[in-house]
Amino acid sequence: MDVKRVKDYLYWLYYQYQLVTCSYVLEPWEQSMFHTITVTVLAMVVYTAYVFVPIHVRLALEFFSQIFGPRPEGAV
Repeated sequence: MDVKRVKDYLYWLYYQYQLVTCSYVLEPWEQSMFHTITVTVLAMVVYTAYVFVPIHVRLALEFFSQIFGPRPEGAV
């Protein structure tokens, strides 16, 4: 893959991010604060999903298996 194309694509993605969040109108120190807070919140959401979603899925499966119980041998 061409390095220049990848660099241009990443720049385009960053530009789209700035347009969507309207962070291009902020001063440089405000932009750095905004980006730091955004990355921190995103990291916390990803970490929380990684840690807690599998636990809740397992508990939900156990709950519903207790409600519906084991299936009879001849049931389809």
